[in-house]
Amino acid sequence: MKKRVEKDAFGEISVPMEHKWGAQTQRSLGNFPIGKEQMPMDLIYAYVMIKKAAALTNAELGLLSADKAETIALVCDAILEGKWDNEFPLAVWQTGSGTQTNMNVNEVIAHLANEEKPLNVHPNDDVNMGQSTNDTFPTAMQIAGVLQIKERLLPVLTAVQETLKELEDKFAHTIKIGRTHLQDATPLTFGQEISGWREMFHQNELMMKQVLDPLLRLPLGGTAVGTGLNTHPEFPSRAIDKISQYTEVSFKESPNKFHGLSSKDAFVFAHGALKALAANAMKCANDIRWLASGPRSGLGEISIPANEPGSSIMPGKVNPTQAEALTMICVQVMGNDTTIGVAASQGNFELNVFMPVIAYNFLQSITLLSDSLDLFNEKCLKGLTVEEERMNQLVEQSLMLVTALSPKIGYDKASQIAKKAHEEKLTLKEAAVQMGILTEDEFDTYVDPRKMV
Repeated sequence: MKKRVEKDAFGEISVPMEHKWGAQTQRSLGNFPIGKEQMPMDLIYAYVMIKKAAALTNAELGLLSADKAETIALVCDAILEGKWDNEFPLAVWQTGSGTQTNMNVNEVIAHLANEEKPLNVHPNDDVNMGQSTNDTFPTAMQIAGVLQIKERLLPVLTAVQETLKELEDKFAHTIKIGRTHLQDATPLTFGQEISGWREMFHQNELMMKQVLDPLLRLPLGGTAVGTGLNTHPEFPSRAIDKISQYTEVSFKESPNKFHGLSSKDAFVFAHGALKALAANAMKCANDIRWLASGPRSGLGEISIPANEPGSSIMPGKVNPTQAEALTMICVQVMGNDTTIGVAASQGNFELNVFMPVIAYNFLQSITLLSDSLDLFNEKCLKGLTVEEERMNQLVEQSLMLVTALSPKIGYDKASQIAKKAHEEKLTLKEAAVQMGILTEDEFDTYVDPRKMV
């Protein structure tokens, strides 16, 4: 492997010739060969947007030559097109501020810019001008989080709700038995049950939109500790305006950059909404796989698509795999929430030093929920069908239909009918008639599942 020599404040170090990074990136690869978790590309792209906006802003302010700024911007556009993804190999497990990742971005941009034109673009003096890792890394985290919520997660939530609304309308008059405490309850329509699922995801959508506002307030311009040392006073507002133009999102300058650097409460707040989504998705997926259990020895009220063989030993077995994948992801998201909460509490003095793990877990939760809910919608919900004969059977044999008798004969007598029917394996009608409480005609008049929903 051919190598070249790069230098930094620690001296010389060999870098593979085919790569565009510099000394600090190479040192990080040697110092932190931990695990397989790399900085998410969504974070890198957000970082590159910041570098593009910073270069053009510094040129406007007369601090950076137009040639350098335009070349940096050109290189940033190429990176944002995905042409240089392999140049960002660093692990999540590095310094808690993300300094090595900031320098990875700076070095790659500077190297590519110098390949475009012999301008001697410097990673620190030019690409990082007026910036610190301490303000740019949290800014990149927030940009990436907002974009992923808006562009990936919210559209999926809309699609799930649309599918559930179609199912709700389709089964608006399909009566089934309700269940509470895993025991029989009074009837409802399947459409009503589905409406509960749909409303869960509607509430999750509202929550996700509500948590965006704190993430929109960017701490860019705070530099090292929040004071804005070494940056032009107009830099943050001008650069943030450019970022807003690039993303078509109305980002704004944080009113208190000391808070923006040291606190990650916005991520705790926003991930709480992701955890709420995970909780609702878990409930919905569990309901569906229980209702589809069987096919002959379970509840068997619905059927879901058979996407692949379910067993290596039991021929013909098919499992609710999309529901299982989704519920595993929900568990992962709940674990991520704990990580983010603990990590956010570690804002010692002027800087939180757990930012890489917060960013990684936050973006992972969005990605996993978006991908799994999209697949759950396409490969499970859209193919869901009802086993009406089974639903009718379970309604007719349920003891909880006796609830309709309480207003007519009183709670105590209704309880006696239910008890006798259960103990003697009778229908409710048979028990009521044998006890002399009701005639068959009276029972049929009072107990009509269609009037109970």
